[in-house]
Amino acid sequence: MQRLPSANPKSAGPKASAQKAKNTKQTLRRLWYYLSYYKGRLFLGFVLMMIATGLSLVGPFLIGQMIDSMAYGVDFNRVFLYAGLLSVFYIVSAILNYFLSIAMVKIAQSVVYKLRQDLFNKLTKVKVGFYDQNQTGDIISRMSYDIDTISTSLAADLMSFITAIITLVVSFIMMLLMSPILVLVFLVTIPLTFIVTRILSKIIRKKIRVRNQQLGQLNGYAEEMITAQKTIQSYVQEEAIFQKFKQHNEDAANKSYQSGYYSTIVGPTTNFINNFSTVLVGTVGGILMVFGMLALGPLAAFMLYSKRFSGPINQMSNLVADIQSALAAAERVFIVLDQEDEITPISEVLTTGIEDANISFDQVSFGYNQDKIILDNVSFNANKGQVIAIVGHTGAGKTTLVNLLMRFYNVNQGSINLDNANIDLYDAKYYRSQFTMVLQDTWLFKGTILENIKYGIPDATFEEVKQAAKKARIHHYIKGLAKGYDTLISDDGINVSKGQKQLLIIARAMLSKAKILILDEATSNVDTYTEIAVQEAMKELMTNKTCFVIAHRLSTIKNADLILLMEHGNIIEQGTHQSLMNKNGAYYRLFMSQFD
Repeated sequence: MQRLPSANPKSAGPKASAQKAKNTKQTLRRLWYYLSYYKGRLFLGFVLMMIATGLSLVGPFLIGQMIDSMAYGVDFNRVFLYAGLLSVFYIVSAILNYFLSIAMVKIAQSVVYKLRQDLFNKLTKVKVGFYDQNQTGDIISRMSYDIDTISTSLAADLMSFITAIITLVVSFIMMLLMSPILVLVFLVTIPLTFIVTRILSKIIRKKIRVRNQQLGQLNGYAEEMITAQKTIQSYVQEEAIFQKFKQHNEDAANKSYQSGYYSTIVGPTTNFINNFSTVLVGTVGGILMVFGMLALGPLAAFMLYSKRFSGPINQMSNLVADIQSALAAAERVFIVLDQEDEITPISEVLTTGIEDANISFDQVSFGYNQDKIILDNVSFNANKGQVIAIVGHTGAGKTTLVNLLMRFYNVNQGSINLDNANIDLYDAKYYRSQFTMVLQDTWLFKGTILENIKYGIPDATFEEVKQAAKKARIHHYIKGLAKGYDTLISDDGINVSKGQKQLLIIARAMLSKAKILILDEATSNVDTYTEIAVQEAMKELMTNKTCFVIAHRLSTIKNADLILLMEHGNIIEQGTHQSLMNKNGAYYRLFMSQFD
C-alpha cells in the first residue's frame, strides 16, 4: 500500500496543500469532470463576468470624455451624459458581480459536496493497509482543509483570475487605441514586474512548503499528545510535552514569519514598479500634450487604464499561488480517490455457498511489507462447531492471522479456503456477513444503546436485543439507566466503563447470526464474577459456529478443539490442550509459566 504524499507523512495541518501540483493538466481535467455537471451555470457565469467586467472597463474611457468636455469650455450636457452613463454602468456591473459571486459560491459548494462525498465513499472501501500507512490526521486534512481550499479557489480565485485576464486584454487594447507611443513607454516596466513577481513567487512557494511541513509536524504532535492525555498525566509528563510543543510551535512561527515576510514584499515591490511606470507615462504623456500629439482626456483615460492593467499583474502572482494551492489540494484528494479498493472485483463472485464454515489455511505466507514476512507457511484446518485457540507471545502473528481470515489483507503465497472455495472468490459483503468479532479494543459510536447493539443487524426486534443483552449480562445495567435502551452513548462510549463497553459489544455479537466467531480476549475488561457468567453465555453463542479465540490466559482455552501455538509467524505446535501438555514442549512451558 502506497503512503500518501503530504506536507508530513504523519500528519498535515491547515493549508497543508499549498504546494504546486505535480500533474497540473491531469488535475485540471479531473476537476473539470466535477465542474462539467454545472456547465450551464458556468457558461451563464462567464457571460455575466464578461458583461460586468466590460461595463466597469468603459469607466476610464467615459471619464476621459468628461475631462475633454470640461478642458476646452465646459459642455454640461455632455458632462452630465457621461456621468449618468458612468453611474449606470458601475451600478449594473456591481449588481451583476453580486449575482455572479452567489452563483460561483453555489457552484463551488456543489462541486465540493460531490467531491467530499466521493472521498468519504472511497475511504470506506480502500484496503485496510491504507490506514496503516497513513495517519488519520493527514486523511482528515484532505477531507477538510484541502477540500476547503478547493472551494475557496473555485468560489473566488477562479472568478478573479478570469476577470484579471479580461481586464488585462481590454485595458491593453484601449491603451493601444489611445496612444501607441505611451504603450511602448508603459511596456518598459511590465517585464520588470513579471520578473520580480516570478522570482518572489518561487521563493514564497519554497517558504510555504517548509512552513507547511512544520505546521504538519505541529498538528501531528498536538493530535498525538491530546489522544494520550491519560498516559501523560499518569506519568506526570505535562511539562515535558509542553516544552516539546513549545519548540514545535516556535519552529512553526519562525517558518510562518519567513513565508509571510517574503509574501509581504511582493505588494510594495510591484507597487513601486507601477508607480515608477505612472511617472514615466505621465512625463511622456505631458510632453506629447505640449506638442499637440495627445489630448488631456485620452491621457487621463490612458493613465486610468494603465492602473487597471497594473492591478491584475499585482494580483496575478497571488492568484496563481492560490490556484496552485487549490490544484495541489485537488491532487491530494484525487490521490486518495485513486487508491485501490479493498477487494479487487472479479468477473464472477459467490454470494451464496457458505453453509458449514469449514476453514483451511494451506501453506499461507504473508508480510505487510514484501521484504518482511510475518506468517511463514502456515497450515491448519478448522471445521464447523470447532473452537480454534490461537496463542503465543506478543508479535507472534496471532492478529495477523485473523486479519487474513477477515480478508483485510491478501496472502502473499498459499491460499485460505472456506467451504472448499478460495475466500477471494466470495463477494466481500457476503463473506464478511458470516463473521462476528468481539475484540479487546471495543468500538461504540454516538447513538443510543439500542442502536449500538443493533449495529449490523438493523432489522432486529427490541425483544431480540433485550434477550441478547440478558445473555451478555448487561440488561440489568441498561434497565437501571434513566432512559434504558434509549440512553445516548457519547463519542466512542466515553460515558460508559470499559467493562460495560465490552458487555455491549458481546450483546451485539449475541444478536448476530453469523457462522464464524472471532474472539480476542473478549472478557478482558470485565470482573471475574461477570466473566464466569458471560463465558457461560458465550458457550451458547459459540454453538454450531466455527470459533477463533485469541487468548493470553491459557486457562480459558483448555477445552478448545484445536490450539495453535505461534512463534515468529510460524505454528510451532498444534493440537488439543492435553496432547500439547503431554509433549512437554513449548506449549507446556508457556502454560506452566503462567502458574509459576
